Amino acid sequence: MAEAADAPQDAEPTPKKSKKPLLIGLVLALLLGGGGFYATFSGLLFGPAPEADSHAAEDKAADPLPDIAFVAVDPVVVTLGADAGSRHLKFTAQLEVAKAYADEVTLLMPRILDVLNSYLRAIEVAEIEDPAAMARLRAQMLRRVQIVTGEGRVRDLLVTEFVLD
Repeated sequence: MAEAADAPQDAEPTPKKSKKPLLIGLVLALLLGGGGFYATFSGLLFGPAPEADSHAAEDKAADPLPDIAFVAVDPVVVTLGADAGSRHLKFTAQLEVAKAYADEVTLLMPRILDVLNSYLRAIEVAEIEDPAAMARLRAQMLRRVQIVTGEGRVRDLLVTEFVLD
């Protein structure tokens, strides 16, 4: 008991901390979260709501298509050389051109076929079999066609068939 008597009597019990600030913070967080959700969902922050987009699309007429035409490139079948074991490549494409130049590009089709045929014969089978090669081959062929037809006539080359037999 002497030990209890020796303990300082002036130490008062600490009062309990109030939970009021925690509750206020929680209520404010819920209100701000709900307000942010509503502002985003209703389109106040990042554009109109999805329902508003569908109504706007109905009211607004579709943009007219660009003034383009497609010129078919005759199918090209190329033997890939002795290293390929007499394998063949069948290639078909369409050229995207301005309508004003469609007749001129059609007139130059024999030259276009010659350029494509020459290029496709020169590439290696390993290059064709690479999955990432299509974009590179397409860009190379488009550039060669643009040189033959003249600048500004052919916009794009669309590969419609590319089969390795």
